[in-house]
Amino acid sequence: MSHSDHIKHKLALLPDEPGCYLHKNEYGEIIYVGKAKNLKNRVRSYFTGAHDIKTMRLVAEIRDFEYIVTASELEALLLEMTLIKKHDPKYNIRLKDDKSYPYIKITNEPYPRLLTTRKLKRDGGFYFGPYPNAYAANETKRLLDKLYPLRKCQPMPRKLCLYYHIGQCLGPCELAIDTDEQKEIVQEIRRFLNGETSETLAKLQVDMGKAAEDMQFERAAELRDQIRAVESIMNKQNMITADPTARDVFGYTLDRGWMCVQVFYMRGGKMIERDVSLFPLHGEPSEELESFIVQFYEQNVVPKEVLVPEIVRIDLLNEAIGTKVMQPKRGAKRQLLDLATKNAGIALNEKFELLARDEERTLMAMRELGEAIGIPNLSRVDIIDNANIQGADAVSALVVFEDGKPLKKEYRKYKIRTVQGPDDYETMREVVRRRFRRLLTEEKRLPDLLLIDGGIGQLNAALDVLQNEFGLDVPVGSLKKDDRHRTSQLLFGEGGGVIELNSRSSAFYLLQRMQDEVHRFAITFHRSLRTKKMTRSVLDDIPGVGPKRRQQLIRHFGSMKQIRLASLEQLKEAGLPEKLAETVIQYVHEETDE
Repeated sequence: MSHSDHIKHKLALLPDEPGCYLHKNEYGEIIYVGKAKNLKNRVRSYFTGAHDIKTMRLVAEIRDFEYIVTASELEALLLEMTLIKKHDPKYNIRLKDDKSYPYIKITNEPYPRLLTTRKLKRDGGFYFGPYPNAYAANETKRLLDKLYPLRKCQPMPRKLCLYYHIGQCLGPCELAIDTDEQKEIVQEIRRFLNGETSETLAKLQVDMGKAAEDMQFERAAELRDQIRAVESIMNKQNMITADPTARDVFGYTLDRGWMCVQVFYMRGGKMIERDVSLFPLHGEPSEELESFIVQFYEQNVVPKEVLVPEIVRIDLLNEAIGTKVMQPKRGAKRQLLDLATKNAGIALNEKFELLARDEERTLMAMRELGEAIGIPNLSRVDIIDNANIQGADAVSALVVFEDGKPLKKEYRKYKIRTVQGPDDYETMREVVRRRFRRLLTEEKRLPDLLLIDGGIGQLNAALDVLQNEFGLDVPVGSLKKDDRHRTSQLLFGEGGGVIELNSRSSAFYLLQRMQDEVHRFAITFHRSLRTKKMTRSVLDDIPGVGPKRRQQLIRHFGSMKQIRLASLEQLKEAGLPEKLAETVIQYVHEETDE
């Protein structure tokens, strides 16, 4: 049964139920996860009717699908999030992992502390933000540390410290704490961080007046500076609305198969930050936006209120993220929603041409390369490079490109184990052997093409391992360089026939990028090993001298020569206990005698 007949048979069996579906490629990899109110209608829609070019790419890769029936749309939405996190499908929306904003946190402890953090945990603590940068978060925390005497130390000290004596801690390490007073302090901080600073400012004004009346002019000046600091922090953001409710506003726009989502973070009546995400669209816009919003709150604090466009279902999102979701029709909130939508359109118009051009160029380059070497639907390429200097510290590196882009989570480094001396052919055999043994053992996807940074000898060594040791028919090519160390030729298959490529073609530029990337990765790895080896000294062999002691000695004396010349007293002055200092002298003198 062909794969098309197999899919037709499964489509006929789809139920009229809500659930999740998982599309798979020819290697059994899950490439897209979606949810549906009606599985039969939604999954069938992929294989009928017209689609844009991006959805056509997805459909062209589908060779099978699975589905999971759920009791409701809400369960399908939550299950979809779990499946996306588990399988990381290539065609699903991927929120940037590195897009983490700083927050201020009041910890959930008997004696709470105030912290800045980028990690959001469900630990009962109160999180406030996000802040546009770490400086803004730290500046606000420093001010709050001066205004409110919460615990600062971790772990708790055994006696009162400086913070207690300067009035910035209640001293729970020794003193009995009034829990009501502590709760009130926490509530005041929460109100402050929610933008309600009038209470704090009024209190500081009263204290400043009292200090001036008592002729405590230094204290009055300090309180004056604190008032200015509060006003400065609150005035650094642009006023958008007088409503202090913490809310996020989602606007979106669609254009030529792409979606742009713009999120406004509104805190204390001010827009403190915005987040822009652009991604290709492979499903229904309403479903993709719902999935985006739920994923968004896997990484961000859920505010009291969320404003969303009309295309999403607020009852579903209300239950999924557990807060008040609204679709305002008029007034100030509608204006915020329209503003977010307008900004999404502007962002997409600014970035679309560059993004679309880059994606089209890389896909075209892969298609052109596949046609030149006779590999239809070329998608994944492994590239291997060896690195050594005069045969020393031989290492190899492997990089992976998928659809013309580097897939860095699949990069691998290899220390050569079985080869002694400068033997590039045997080194290549070892690396290919280790790479494909691991892929076969773990039943992972094999590359569509293996490229070697080297000549015909290394190409034949790789082919020999693949064909004669593993019985695999993986296409192999090698990338040769000219006298100027630039990519010059692609040799392919047994005999290393030259593949003719225009040096100005997209495919040739892609090969250059692949060769440069694997060379960079190999050299970086080799350099790091050489650096570690060069920094090793007799100190590494001395019992009781670990990395911190070694750094301490090098910083104090400046060089190994000066350490060898140091007396017992000088070593003790550098911070070593007497017995350890005697051991160091014994070891460095033994090394000198040899």
